[in-house]
Amino acid sequence: MSTSLAINLDNCLVSCADVKQHNFQRLRLILGDQLNASHSWFSERNDQNLYLMMEMRQETDYVKHHQQKLLGFFGAMRGFATALADAGHKVLYLSLDHSDNQQSLLNNLQQVLGVINSNKVDLQQPDEYRLDHQLRSWAGRENLELEWFDSEHFLTARDALKRYFPNKKTYLMETFYRQIRREYHILMDGKKPTGGKWNYDHDNRNKLPKDHQTPAPKLFTNDLSGIETMLHTADVASFGNADAEKFLWPVNRKQSRQLLDFFVTNCLEDFGRYQDAMATNEWSIYHSRLSFSLNTKMLSPLEVVNKALAFWQSNQDKITLAQIEGFVRQIIGWREFVRAIYWHHMPEYKSLNYFEFDRPLPAYYWSGETKMSCMQQSIQQSLDYAYAHHIQRLMITGNFALLTEIDPDQVDDWYLGVYIDAIEWVELPNTRGMSQYADGGIVGSKPYISSGRYIHKMSNYCASCHYDVNQTTGEQACPFNSLYWRFIDKQQQRLQDNHRMRMIISLWGKRDPDDKKAILAQAQQHLIHIESL
Repeated sequence: MSTSLAINLDNCLVSCADVKQHNFQRLRLILGDQLNASHSWFSERNDQNLYLMMEMRQETDYVKHHQQKLLGFFGAMRGFATALADAGHKVLYLSLDHSDNQQSLLNNLQQVLGVINSNKVDLQQPDEYRLDHQLRSWAGRENLELEWFDSEHFLTARDALKRYFPNKKTYLMETFYRQIRREYHILMDGKKPTGGKWNYDHDNRNKLPKDHQTPAPKLFTNDLSGIETMLHTADVASFGNADAEKFLWPVNRKQSRQLLDFFVTNCLEDFGRYQDAMATNEWSIYHSRLSFSLNTKMLSPLEVVNKALAFWQSNQDKITLAQIEGFVRQIIGWREFVRAIYWHHMPEYKSLNYFEFDRPLPAYYWSGETKMSCMQQSIQQSLDYAYAHHIQRLMITGNFALLTEIDPDQVDDWYLGVYIDAIEWVELPNTRGMSQYADGGIVGSKPYISSGRYIHKMSNYCASCHYDVNQTTGEQACPFNSLYWRFIDKQQQRLQDNHRMRMIISLWGKRDPDDKKAILAQAQQHLIHIESL
């Protein structure tokens, strides 16, 4: 555990009256996920520049958020504002409960520009289409002297797909990833990949051995109780669990770097090997949990990768190439790729529904109250920590939502709200694309579905489950089993041209007709009684 930290707004301007005491000429907006201390904006102080940060109902209410997500973002924003002010920059921070706060991005911008009597505005490119559209529409209507800046965080530009895949309609992450490796000379020996292979994913699919001891996760004890009180007083809707007096996530750059140090020292050695593993009461395992720090830009992707590479290079006796490559691929490959997908396909991407699914999300996604052990563990962990690792998100909660034909809009809202690291640019392609295949294969090369067999292979969840993973029909049958085959049966026409699905479709076609009938009947019963599974 780290020493506690209370967040305050010392040295910040906190009202429009404070602003009137100064002679500002230019307004610079900092959004809640633009906490990049290394941005060129901050390389020198200029008392004529006013930096504006805001807590707004517009942002707390566009989806129902986990308590820890609200606390984490506001805590990190306040910490960043204070650090800027301590460094001599002029920062106006409008808290959610201040009377000057119009609770709207554009209304607040107009108000502050009126107070400083200026039309000069600097903006960093937002990472959400929603905010980008809002700001560009506003800029087009107003008589502004406006300049756009890059956020100076990502390795690739928004239009990276056009650059890497000119005149193509399909995009492979592996191709994208290799190009970034070449451009930034990461894990390269000349023009060839270090070790002779680009990808060691096949080596990284191990289950945790019985009685295996994982490192206790590094947690923080930040006191965000003041923010919690403010949220409750404002009646901001939220869900999930939180200890605001001992908030466990990093809320500033120093803590984020401490978490990075902890990961490379204690977890990197086994990260790749067990990155797909799941276990009862194991919520962190060897994962870095750096996604919140990265997505708020308290850390940069190159900083994270270079730190991991340096540690690997000096510890190659215990850290294999497969471990470091698996981590690097997540940061500079997958993360950059889904952002490129997002910007290439928005806004249409948000409404894609390839399978035309429309069932409601079961209530236990919000409560964790289900007899399915894997779902109970993954959902309860998400409610307790605002976190689950990628296989839990993809192959447990996402897999079940796809097999049960849940409306992807409702799936998106849950994933966007429940996870502390969820911002639409990264959530949407991962959920609607990779998890739900609602984009028809833009992100994933096939629907990522499985029966209970995969869950049993990669976890110990099944040992304590009400259902029997080895049964497909009957009262104790694992719901994933029959639902899996029902999905194959119903979607085989859509998927028959997908070479990665042909074998399983063929196997289903060869099943005994009576077996198929019984399996489909069992699946239908699960769907009828989905709320009580």
